[in-house]
Amino acid sequence: MDKQSIEVKVLGAMEQLRPFLHADGGDMEFVEIKDDGTVLVRLLGACSDCSMSLMTLKAGLEEAVKKVAPEVKAVIAVDQSTTA
Repeated sequence: MDKQSIEVKVLGAMEQLRPFLHADGGDMEFVEIKDDGTVLVRLLGACSDCSMSLMTLKAGLEEAVKKVAPEVKAVIAVDQSTTA
């Protein structure tokens, strides 16, 4: 698994969603790709405590990422205090 090329694809998918997140006062940042193909992101601003954030993550970002990088198994949000 080429983590660097997957990261580029993940960042591209995140950029596509960013305008929608910014419109609601939120954002997300890439944290890391685990060896098992799990992508970790951190939800920021309004997204960090929004009741719809799980839907945004799974139906939005995870689907977009899996289309461009099928080797990604899941996208998971980590807590604000969690560091890579």
